[in-house]
Amino acid sequence: MNGRLLIVDDEAITLDNLGHIMAKEGYAVETVSSGAAAVALLDRQPFDVVLTDLRMEGMDGMDVLEKARSVQPEAEVIFITAYATTESAVQALKHGAFYYIAKPFRLDEVRKVVAEALAKVALRRENDSLRREVERYRDGDGIITQDSGMQRLLEMARQIAPTDCSVLITGESGTGKELLAKYIHRQSTRRDGPYVAVNCGAFAEQLLANELFGHEKGAFTGATALKKGLVETSAGGTLFLDEVTEMTPAMQVKLLRVLQEREVLRLGGTRPVKCDVRVVAATNRDVLESVRNGSFREDLYFRLNVVNLDLPPLARRPDDIPLLARHFVQKYAARMNKPVLRIAPEVLTVLMGYRFSGNVRELENLVERGTAIAQGDTIELAHLPDNLRTAEAMRRVQATGRLPTLEEQEQRYIHRVLDEVNGNQTLAAQILGINRASLWRKLKAWKEKAG
Repeated sequence: MNGRLLIVDDEAITLDNLGHIMAKEGYAVETVSSGAAAVALLDRQPFDVVLTDLRMEGMDGMDVLEKARSVQPEAEVIFITAYATTESAVQALKHGAFYYIAKPFRLDEVRKVVAEALAKVALRRENDSLRREVERYRDGDGIITQDSGMQRLLEMARQIAPTDCSVLITGESGTGKELLAKYIHRQSTRRDGPYVAVNCGAFAEQLLANELFGHEKGAFTGATALKKGLVETSAGGTLFLDEVTEMTPAMQVKLLRVLQEREVLRLGGTRPVKCDVRVVAATNRDVLESVRNGSFREDLYFRLNVVNLDLPPLARRPDDIPLLARHFVQKYAARMNKPVLRIAPEVLTVLMGYRFSGNVRELENLVERGTAIAQGDTIELAHLPDNLRTAEAMRRVQATGRLPTLEEQEQRYIHRVLDEVNGNQTLAAQILGINRASLWRKLKAWKEKAG
């Protein structure tokens, strides 16, 4: 069935007519002739939509609405009444009714409103389902994955997190190296201490030295007071050094001393300061190649690389792409206050076949873009950048030897919509923006053409 309906009206003719019409539409229908009977039934059976008269003896439509909101908050309530006034309509909508229809009503209007209410219920449930799916694979510390290789890597991170050893995280840009560093910190015994991150490639040598190691008062012109560096301020916690291979040789020597002696010498200082800090470093470079060509010290490499966690590129974990994409849809739809809840299947197909040189960061940017420009509740192919749509077109040409015709595209899309609404042609026609007769003729023609 395409939806469960409860119809409430104390007029027998109206009740019978609506029940008959909605049953013909393919809905599972229950009819009752009083508000009290409706309230009792709501306690026993689940419904997607409740159509109720407003004025009835004893319990009225507002009582039915209140009961539905209490025991079945996902259900939508539609009022149908012969006593329609602006005031009563405002009150009904204010209390959570989906719509307000005045008698005598047009059957097309009732069909349309019920279909819209059911579509809203379905979208809400789909969104809840996607949220549960994402949460199912979200680690307690925020990493979302169902990939077996990533699961093994996270297990390794959990095992070494309490040991306090140095960790070197490697992987392409955008794979989530800092997210993993935060994960290690939160799993460690230092979780209540500070987590401090610095990008070693973002500063010139002198600035980076000042940021990491601090300076004594009078160390240089303008040094009017003592400044503790990030190594000191992260004491008791974790210091994350991103792009560590960008450090100059002189900075590498100073970092090596921190790791070996657990102490730091401020600029202009003569006495080293003890510091209890765990270092987690990361790079997107081939570290061994940097060691071989002499740009990165071998002794520093061994100090940092007590444990190496190598994050796989997104292209090697394709099963995570739909999961991450849905997570980003939820994130940006909420941030932009937009009703985007879905990603079209063909969009997911394109994303799962894409190389993603920017990895998870690039995927997030694509979904943010799609959410921003989507007009309805779904990110479609048209919302992807030109290069992705061109790549998908070329893939189809290579697979089939030609591009699909306009009729083939239309047929594919119509069947997808029908699948989404479980074959309900009335609802599908409404979504497609055509009348039901036109949809029926198209389906009949394709069936005859297929033989």
